[in-house]
Amino acid sequence: MSSESSEGCAVVTGASTGIGAATARELARRGFRVLAGVRRERDADAVRADGIEPLILDIAEPDHIAALAARVEQQAGPLRALVNNAAIQINAPVEALPLSEWRRQFEVNLFGHVAVTQALLPALLRHSGRVINISSVGGRVALPAYGPYAGTKFALEAVSDSLRREVAPLGVRVVVVEPGAVRTQMPDRVIAATNQQASAMSPEQRERYGGLLEAVNTHAAAHLPNGRPAEDAARVIAKAATARKPRTRYTVGRDAALITRLSRIVPDRMLDRILAANLRPHYPKPATALR
Repeated sequence: MSSESSEGCAVVTGASTGIGAATARELARRGFRVLAGVRRERDADAVRADGIEPLILDIAEPDHIAALAARVEQQAGPLRALVNNAAIQINAPVEALPLSEWRRQFEVNLFGHVAVTQALLPALLRHSGRVINISSVGGRVALPAYGPYAGTKFALEAVSDSLRREVAPLGVRVVVVEPGAVRTQMPDRVIAATNQQASAMSPEQRERYGGLLEAVNTHAAAHLPNGRPAEDAARVIAKAATARKPRTRYTVGRDAALITRLSRIVPDRMLDRILAANLRPHYPKPATALR
């Protein structure tokens, strides 16, 4: 693999599959040397390609982040872009998700990104690079049972705004990308994790929220076939990494564009009704009594 690239170096976290893997390939196609963070050796073998160097990276592990920073310093070429993409998700009602699971989601989806950004910001500052934080439509609108995940993404949006205002005078651009429904392996994993969490709820919690969780899962599964391919998201991320004057935020998919627009113009109570109506057809049908 050549140590030189026409565009410099880019780091992509969470590059094992889905949006991260597609982004690594798209950036490599555009001439970047990509350091692609993956969790397992088999994922490294799958993503390795011309222009892509996989690295074992768990962004909740300080030693992994230190090794990444050292590799960035060693590799040839300037660091032009950091794509903070790694994420985990479990959907559950606020009442029912144990605090340990809340903390785990924040550790990966927020604190891990902050840690990677802190480690690589000196290199980005030297080369007028960019930080591209992959948020979600859930970073603008929180559906019922999405509180833990949306909480991490709302927080990531706030951190991105603050960081953008801190480092813009220093030559570093910060961009947020907000995907809607994207066809990846993540929704299937989320549905499985949500079902597992639902089985651990108390009988009282299952009575209160069982129908909601079933509706949330059915709603997600119904929208997945109409989601955008991961390659569409990758092209948006690559645009954020290369545009001469990037926007502060990009959406991916019509659903994300519509929901973010509604969140800006529709009062909270009206938005509540719209979201409830959208979810209502996915609730389990009540059993019909035998005559």
